[in-house]
Amino acid sequence: MLIDNHNRVLNYLRLAVTDRCNLRCNYCMPSEGINFVKNDQLLSIAELKRVASLSVAQGIDKIRITGGEPFVRKDVMELMRYMSALDGLNDISITTNATLIGPHIDELKALGIKNINVSLDAIDKATFERITRRPHYDTVQENLIRLITEGFNVRINFIVLEGQNEQDILSILEVMRHYPVSVRFLEEMPFNGGSKQFEHIKWNYKAIFEHIKERYPDIKKLVSPITSTSINYQINGHQSTFGIIPSFSRTFCGSCNRLRITATGDIITCLYGKPKANLRDLLRQSSDDEVVKKLLQQTVSNRAKTGFEAQQEHQAVFDSSMTSIGG
Repeated sequence: MLIDNHNRVLNYLRLAVTDRCNLRCNYCMPSEGINFVKNDQLLSIAELKRVASLSVAQGIDKIRITGGEPFVRKDVMELMRYMSALDGLNDISITTNATLIGPHIDELKALGIKNINVSLDAIDKATFERITRRPHYDTVQENLIRLITEGFNVRINFIVLEGQNEQDILSILEVMRHYPVSVRFLEEMPFNGGSKQFEHIKWNYKAIFEHIKERYPDIKKLVSPITSTSINYQINGHQSTFGIIPSFSRTFCGSCNRLRITATGDIITCLYGKPKANLRDLLRQSSDDEVVKKLLQQTVSNRAKTGFEAQQEHQAVFDSSMTSIGG
């Protein structure tokens, strides 16, 4: 079992399989993109399998596959097949932009992988294409509806961006009211490849809630697991629910149960902190699983208490992109 120095049990791993993405969202990276790493610097599928297996052996029972965009990686389904057979792994989830998932939906369903988070920051086509800088709106909508109608547990992640998509907050709730999905609104974070710096945000979790409540006053707060990052609600008459994630305000650090491993093997114990160790070279140098497990335990044993404490590890501004840190 992985227990940190603040007595928090870590049972949730966010495992990135690539730093690449086929979108160029303006809150994630500059328009010219970022310098993606060479393929030989990425963890291989065999190495990702080993990381998954060793993590589960240490008490990880939920793994979320992330990127970049996971389905940019051609061999990602080989990892999914392996993980679906791992004893002790109770939850395999995926975060995707839903542009490339279409050909894999049937197999994901057959494997029992049904928890899908779709990153969707606009319900309006022009707004979507302005934010993502790519003309993939129709494909995303088609795949999203297919995931919903075929019984996947779908959560939509919507990052609220000042001056860009505020007008879609209520619109997406209205469109999704007839579907069994959760629309989750996230505060904007400073991991944008250095394209913009900010210390404060207009759309914090309180402002998002008040904006929704003004239009829908009959809101019920839902009971959420203690480790949930979202504060969850349901509007009377809506089949859908919605959540608000204080990702910049960081109100949930005290119960954080997650660990991140990037596509290059960096171990990140807090999104706002710097990588604490790297697994890639160790995996390539040693076949001793106990050595790898020991590194994981040592790394989580020196973990910041909060995201604000972790942020002090940076000298000045964040220059990393969300796509490179398994966001």
